[in-house]
Amino acid sequence: MRETHLRPVSADELPVYPLTREDRLDSHYFIAWERRRWLNSDMRLKATPEARALYFDLINICYDQSPVGTLPDDLDLLAKMVFAEPGHFRALANLDYGPLHKWGRCLCDGDEVRLMHPMVLKTLTEAISRKEDNRAKTEAANAKKSRQRLRSMVAGYHVELAKNDAAILWMDEWLSERTGYRNSGWVERAVAAWSDHALAL
Repeated sequence: MRETHLRPVSADELPVYPLTREDRLDSHYFIAWERRRWLNSDMRLKATPEARALYFDLINICYDQSPVGTLPDDLDLLAKMVFAEPGHFRALANLDYGPLHKWGRCLCDGDEVRLMHPMVLKTLTEAISRKEDNRAKTEAANAKKSRQRLRSMVAGYHVELAKNDAAILWMDEWLSERTGYRNSGWVERAVAAWSDHALAL
């Protein structure tokens, strides 16, 4: 049995964790779990039932930590988190396939040493990427709807101008820079501003 699977390493040699405390997944109440990968993993096939249970507990716990996906580098605190007796948890952590299997130290936010797991990080990175993609799609859809509403309002003043895509885009940007409102008064100002802009071309 090894003394511990977490070896002392200089902070300069630690990998830098790519997520910060600002990266959040507050709306995610589930985690992606690769069932077949788990069923065929060495951890499942070689670990004791107790070690597997604590391993899975820690994976769930890390999603509520900061930065998300990490754990404290403190065996006694980890034991408390999984309701285990500290000495017993340390003994389990010394196993080749213990509850901290493939967890390793990393540097978070420049100075804090915590634990990370490569598969947890992969899952989180993919989830955050999907979140950003969804946000971009939502923002694009909202912008399109906003321009459609603007086009309808402009048509009430000038039908031909409402058909001019460049004019609608210019007025949309002009309004966005000046106000969050799109009432008739502001639309009239935008139409007038476009007229002055067009004359100056």
